[in-house]
Amino acid sequence: MQQFQSRQSHRRMTARSATRAEEGHATASEPRTDEEGDGDFFEKLTAIQRKQESMQRLDYTKPLEEASDISPQRTGHRVGLKMSHGELLLLYEDVLYTLIHRTGVPSATHITDQDEMLRYLQKVFRLDEGDYETVMHRVKEAKVPSCSLKATVVEARNLLAKDANGFSDPYCMLGITLGQTMRETEEKKERKFSFRKKKDRIEKRSSFRETLPAKYLQVTDVKSNTLNPVWNQSYVFDLDDIHSDQLHLDIWDHDDEVSVVDACKTLNQISGFKGMGRYFKQIVKSARTNAAAGSQEENDDFLGCLDIPLSEIPVGGFDNWFKLEPRSSSSRVQGDCHLILTLTMSQRGTELCKKMSGERIHELLLRQLLEFENPDFQEDQNSWSGKLSRHAVTILSYHAMQVDFSLQQKAAVEWQAYSKHHHFRSVDYGFLLQLLEGLDQTLEFNVLLKEQEESLGDNFVLFIDYSWDLLQRMRHSFPFNDPVALKQLELMLRCLLKIYSMKAFQVVCPLHNQLHVDIATVVKKSTAEWYRKMCDKFQPKVKHVLIKPMRVVQQVDAVCTELRKNQNQYNQIFVSVVKIDYFSITYQQLEKLVADDVVSLMEELGAAVEEERSKMTQQMGETLFELYLSLKELKHFKQLIPLKDSKPLALTNFHDWFQMSINKWLQIVYEKSCERITKAVMVDQLAPVDTLSKHSSSAVDVVTCFTQIKSFWLQLAWPDPMGAFVFVTKITDDICNAAVMYSEMVRQKADDQKKITQQLCIALNNIEHVHTYTWNLPKELDWQGVEASLEQLCGQEGKQQVQRALGTQLQSIDAGMQRQSNYMINQLVEKMVPDLRKYIQHISLSPDSIQPDDAVSPLMKFLDDNLIILSEWLVRKNLSRILIALWKLLLDLFVEELATNIGMSAEFYERFHFTLEALVVFFHAEGQGLPLDNLQNDKYKDLKEELRLNKCSTQTLIEHSYQAKIRQQKSTESSPFGMLCIKCHYEAAESKLCIDVLHATNLIALDANGLSDPFVIIELAPFHLFPGAKGQRTQVKNKTLHPIFDEQFNFTVTREQCSNSTACIHFTVMDHDWLSTNDFAGEAVLQLQEVHGFHKTAVSREAKNISPVFLKLTHPDPSVMKPITKMLEGRTADKEAQEFVKKMKELEISPE
Repeated sequence: MQQFQSRQSHRRMTARSATRAEEGHATASEPRTDEEGDGDFFEKLTAIQRKQESMQRLDYTKPLEEASDISPQRTGHRVGLKMSHGELLLLYEDVLYTLIHRTGVPSATHITDQDEMLRYLQKVFRLDEGDYETVMHRVKEAKVPSCSLKATVVEARNLLAKDANGFSDPYCMLGITLGQTMRETEEKKERKFSFRKKKDRIEKRSSFRETLPAKYLQVTDVKSNTLNPVWNQSYVFDLDDIHSDQLHLDIWDHDDEVSVVDACKTLNQISGFKGMGRYFKQIVKSARTNAAAGSQEENDDFLGCLDIPLSEIPVGGFDNWFKLEPRSSSSRVQGDCHLILTLTMSQRGTELCKKMSGERIHELLLRQLLEFENPDFQEDQNSWSGKLSRHAVTILSYHAMQVDFSLQQKAAVEWQAYSKHHHFRSVDYGFLLQLLEGLDQTLEFNVLLKEQEESLGDNFVLFIDYSWDLLQRMRHSFPFNDPVALKQLELMLRCLLKIYSMKAFQVVCPLHNQLHVDIATVVKKSTAEWYRKMCDKFQPKVKHVLIKPMRVVQQVDAVCTELRKNQNQYNQIFVSVVKIDYFSITYQQLEKLVADDVVSLMEELGAAVEEERSKMTQQMGETLFELYLSLKELKHFKQLIPLKDSKPLALTNFHDWFQMSINKWLQIVYEKSCERITKAVMVDQLAPVDTLSKHSSSAVDVVTCFTQIKSFWLQLAWPDPMGAFVFVTKITDDICNAAVMYSEMVRQKADDQKKITQQLCIALNNIEHVHTYTWNLPKELDWQGVEASLEQLCGQEGKQQVQRALGTQLQSIDAGMQRQSNYMINQLVEKMVPDLRKYIQHISLSPDSIQPDDAVSPLMKFLDDNLIILSEWLVRKNLSRILIALWKLLLDLFVEELATNIGMSAEFYERFHFTLEALVVFFHAEGQGLPLDNLQNDKYKDLKEELRLNKCSTQTLIEHSYQAKIRQQKSTESSPFGMLCIKCHYEAAESKLCIDVLHATNLIALDANGLSDPFVIIELAPFHLFPGAKGQRTQVKNKTLHPIFDEQFNFTVTREQCSNSTACIHFTVMDHDWLSTNDFAGEAVLQLQEVHGFHKTAVSREAKNISPVFLKLTHPDPSVMKPITKMLEGRTADKEAQEFVKKMKELEISPE
């Protein structure tokens, strides 16, 4: 198993490059068959998830430190320039011939030292001294080449207007003038040469040099009505003496009807001074019959001339604008003429020139120079820039001039030579692209010979095939983490794009496909080949049931890594250059290949599990989970495919392949969770994990375990809503069961604690810690996402189904956890009961002379000692729950103690009242403890009221009872017991209280016949305020619920007696029974202070006009009367109290 862990760990490392990461995947070791512990299981679960995160975070755009050491491998096509020794001597002879017969002005970059150039050639050709002497002798004996001038008259600009319409009709006359004597040179300074001179001046020449002023005189076409003519006409002139001859050009405004071009052709067929003179004379006579003899030549107006010494023409020729000059100081000219002048040689006397064309010779020479100039690759370089030395440039320049190379030929030869050289020694693709662009600009395809077409076509095909070979090995030829190599890839694609867009390529290679078709074909072939080799690399060396799943995981991870490279590096290049989505092509192909392998694997595993009928092993579950996550990551790449390329993929529903595996995997997770929880509780010492925590290690382990399960679920991201609902329900249920199991185990572990200890508090905190985590399960497990998915699938019914199922589970776990927490809280509180009883009894038995704070001091000290422990080790929520339970216990103990001690002294109750208030302050703790609302609950209020009443005298308690009756009478609540109508007034002069009982309505039926026999008892209360007043009663009204009494009663009372706020008239309605005691029907009270005449003297006539008063009949409030009656009943020695209790019992107060 250590080997398996090592493999996993190695695969999880964040490699510095994807290549290293893939190498890590390749080390699959033989797994062990024994099952690991739960700790190792969850570590692997986390490691698998981290591996995916690590792969996603890996920067595939960052170049490696050692990237500079990576250079594209150039395998295949490694065939250089192969020539026999004889062929090499012939080429050497041709180059020596070129140097010996150099012509033209060298440029600043050329080497002019002949000896230095010869030494350079010896190094290039690597010939011995004997070969050198032999070749040099042949060159010196060879025929001297003939020189020629190729002149192209391109255009002119800004010429003078000679015609009346503001334009001219310009044409050019050009030719080679012979070398001049010193005298003629001086004359030239005064007067420019012209092809058209007066006859008498021409005839004065006598020497042979003077007899032929021009040879091969050429004339351009006439361009009518323009001052900026464009000719683009070329001419070739043979040269006698390049050092003294010069090119002369005249520009004239044509005014003759005779064709100047035809005349020039005729002129070039004669020789000698007399023949040319006769020809000019013939032209003058035939073309200008209307003009005077002395002004014949002036019919064509002079526009300017040029004299260009041939000795000033550089090797590469002229391509310049030349300023037109006058033929004499009196001539007026303006404008410029654009000429292209190049020197060439013909009849070169080398053997190689007899065997092959100059174009072929130049290509061989260039390739020979390239092999010398571009040595084999060094480790610190990727490709050669193509720049040649000055020596090579000098040789190539003179050779191109001598073999009469056009720009088109030069561009074609350079491209072919460099591209062929590139096959075995890398040349920078940027330089090759420049050559292609130059070729495309200069190439005129209609002037190429068939041999040249075939050569160019073969070269294009060779370069393209080599490029396809590099693309097929792109991952090795252009490493993704080498910026230099990636730049070369971009430039190579630009070269291919340029070739496919050239008209020449379309002609010489008419059967070629579109570029995107060829590239897509190569990319697919390359991808398939890469996948095959990658799978071969992961082939297992041993046979085991787990090996194949592990290998497939490695394959999928390698594919994901490859796709990240493609997306981050290669795809950007392909899209930007050739508008091909490289990523889409590779992804769709790799996705299909992976899917085929995974389907085959899952079929094999399913058959094996079904055949063996055994549960899934832990290792198999881990491997399949890892495979699922890897496939999910692979499928995620589909989002990067453009919509137009998106189509159903093989991995669309890949989760269906794992349906059975996930169910078994969840069972393994639950079993391992239970094992881990059991072990965690066993080793837990119930000590805090750190100084800031109040829970122990087992709680941390349990929450960590649940967090890993949560992470597993989120990583799973099950796409099927119904399946997700089933799985999340199972996971939630497992967590709930495990949490309840943990709480029971922790509670049992803490049961042996006899007193309140730190361990007991931490055990309670552990339960709360886990309980708090479970309350976050809806968020942690993304219940909302499952709910939304199922609602979208099944509507509102699906949403409600999720809410019911998951809500029930949450309530179940809450109830289970609360049950264990409450049990422990009760246990904590119960441990305090004996001591609490003892200290409360101490308060009860304390003598009345002792101060209350001394009596309560032992109790407060006990509580303080224990709550210090609780507050220090309990979390806030548990402390509050303990305080609430303890407060409830104290109130119960107080009630119990008061029930045991009835009729005690006022000091007794004062001590308990003091204790109660002191406890409120203690438990509130200035806002740090329980809120006052929790402390001052109904039970507290009842107890406080009981204590307050017990401190009162008998008469005060009786007055309290009547105050309660007055409040009840004045309340606005309706009464079901009927109404009593009376009149009442007070005659102060006679101290007489007059009461008229008029009638009653809606009395309750107290007899079997549904009626009553009511009568009313009228008394003044409380009795101790009216000791001499006896009660009076009305007559009995039989069988009625609406009796009419209409009786008057008088009581003698003083104003002072009536001034007490509790003084009242008490009306008691009874049902008369002949054979048993009378039944109570209801009562009403009227406060004497409200009686008419009590505050002012009443007149007898006013008494008659007093309005009747309706009093609602009520029953005494048990919540008030029972405590008072109970307290008075306990005062057995108090006669007044006993009489009041007796009277209350006689009324037989019945409930509503």
